[in-house]
This record gives sequence, C-alpha cells and structure tokens, in this order.
Amino acid sequence: MTYYTCLKMLSETMGKLPLKYYKSEGNDRIRADPDAGARILMTRPNPIMTPATFWSTVEMNCQHWGNSYVWIQTAFVQKGKYGGEYQIRGYWPMQSNCTSVIMDDVGVFGNAGKLYYRYSDPRTGKTYTFSQDNVMHFKTWCSFDGIMGKSVSEILKETVDGLGESQRYLNGLYSGGLTASAALQYTGDLDKKMRTALQKEYNDLLTGARNAGKVVAVPVGMTLQPLNIKLTDAQFYELKKYSALQIAGAFGIKPNQINDYEKSSYANSETQQLAFLVDTMLYRLTQYEQEINYKSLRDQKRTEGYFFKFNEKAILRTDAKTQMEIIKSAVNNGLYTPNEGRNLLDYPDEEGGDILIVNGNYVPLTQVGAAYNKKIGDEGNGNS
Repeated sequence: MTYYTCLKMLSETMGKLPLKYYKSEGNDRIRADPDAGARILMTRPNPIMTPATFWSTVEMNCQHWGNSYVWIQTAFVQKGKYGGEYQIRGYWPMQSNCTSVIMDDVGVFGNAGKLYYRYSDPRTGKTYTFSQDNVMHFKTWCSFDGIMGKSVSEILKETVDGLGESQRYLNGLYSGGLTASAALQYTGDLDKKMRTALQKEYNDLLTGARNAGKVVAVPVGMTLQPLNIKLTDAQFYELKKYSALQIAGAFGIKPNQINDYEKSSYANSETQQLAFLVDTMLYRLTQYEQEINYKSLRDQKRTEGYFFKFNEKAILRTDAKTQMEIIKSAVNNGLYTPNEGRNLLDYPDEEGGDILIVNGNYVPLTQVGAAYNKKIGDEGNGNS
C-alpha cells in the first residue's frame, strides 16, 4: 500500500502543477502569448486528456516502470504555393511497458548515434517507430547510462518482496481467524487413517474467521495445546513500518505524507512540504522542463527566449490569513504590484494597479540622515 501511496503522491503532484509559457527579455521574465503548439500542451495535450490527467499519467508510468514516453504528433501544414512547416497537433503518452528504446550505432535509419522508440500499440496491435526528435523521454533519478531510468520497484525489489510476504502472512492469519497452529496430545497409538481424520476434524473446527472465538470440546485423554505466535513478539509491526519508510524514502516522500507523524506533527507539515519540493520535486520539474523546452520548441523560439516552466508555488499554498499577510507585505514593499497581488487571489485587475508602490517615508540608504543634516545647517545660519 505504501508503494501505491507514493505513486499517487508523485503523479498527483505533477498533475496539479500548471505549466506556464514565458519569454526572457534581458533579466526579466514575462508571461508570453502561447502559439498553437504551446496552447495545446497547456490546455489540452490531446483530445481525450486534460493537462492534469496527462502529466499524472506520464509521471505514473515513469515512477512505476522507470521511464515514460510522450509521442509528439505533428502534421505538415502547407503555406503558400511551395512552402510549409510541421506543426504540433497533440501529445500522446505511450505505455512504458509497450515501448522499447533502440540506439542506432551504425546508422541503419540514416543517423548514427540517435535513439529510436518502437511502440507496440496494445489496442491496435500495430508497431510504430519514432525518432528521438518526436518523443519526449522522462526517466527516474536512478540512471546508470543517462539513457534509461531504473524503476523504484527494481531498486527496492527485495524490500517490496519481503513486504509482500509479510502481507500474505498476515492475510493468512486473518483468513484463519488469527489462530496459530496447535498440538493435539493423546494417549495411546492411532493408525495413519485415524490421525488424518482427527486432524481434519480439528482443522475444520479451529480455522477460518467464522470459527474465531469458538469453544471446542476435547475428548477425555486428549489435550489441545495452542502454539501461539504473537505479532508483537515477531516485531511484525516494526519491520513493516521500517519497510514502509524505506519505500517512501526511495521515492523521496516525506514520512508525514504517508501519515507517519511519529517524529513530526501537523504544525510542521508545511515545512516538510517545502522540503518535499526542494529535495524531491525540484529535480523532477527541472528534468521535465528541460525535455519539454528542447523537444516542444523550435530552435528559433528557444533563441528568442521562449520557454515553459511549471508553477511550483501551487503546492506551497498556505491558509488564507498567511497568504494575505504575504501578499500584503510584498505589495507594500514594492515586490508585487497591486494587480499582481490581486491575481494571486483570483481577483480582476484594477486601473492604476500595475505600478509598484512603497511607503512614502522610505528613503535610499545613501540619503539616510540627509534631512537631519539639513536641519543642523539651517540652525547654524540663523534659520532655525
């Protein structure tokens, strides 16, 4: 369960981060009007997926299989009598377990040293081959060759297998009514047939959830001795908990995100959320943004300073009071314009709100004390 909780956490985090389109102008970064290709990626990657569903699907495939792939669908658009260009029509996730990566070392496809992706569509049974220019390839943090990522389940195979065995053991105890083995002692000798019949009779009486707590009659001369195995004696809970923290740690998930507040509390969960962003998601977002910008934008667009960026602040939203204090402080100190602060609260712009404002009593550091010095000079000239 911990494994799928971690998958859920990472995939939903990617799904709820909005993708923005910017342009760099000198040292400034401004929101840019998206072209047709950028608008598709930001609003509807393909006709059947929202951006949230799209990115969460990509991240789910990446974490579970180690790699995720997105086919960039393009079409040639005629411009003029002879000219034209390829335009992006959609982005389609490819199931990772149906995709294989080929390195063309000798130039079989015409370009030596390039990657090609072979996708076997499970719905149609057809196989397609795409060049690396038409596929966005995302991988996990664990990669030994820089090309293919390794899944967390492979890294933690022994831990996950051991946890699976412990879960099957616990399921067996539940199905048996939490009854351990027992020894039936008797005086005398019984042949094999009678022993088998006796074992079957007491198995039927003692095992199964329906028999939990039942009183069983034992004939004279026989003694039923339970062989109790307590879960606490076997440190079952501690071992299972340790395995859960190992799995969460491999994903970069904080303990509080799997509801483990033993060494934390709800009060400092916001700090842990910031640590989750910096320690785990920042690398993921950087990898996504670099791949998106290289594969989705033409060279001319990148040269002109256009780029995509996820808005990571979406996972750092605080309560209404704290948010208002932060925005008010930023506006009063000239970091945000009033309209930028209103936009963060989903309020419309107001006329005159695009100008930075500060307290009129503020003066530059180089002029601190200037008014005092002027007053002293006036007093010396008899103008006090």
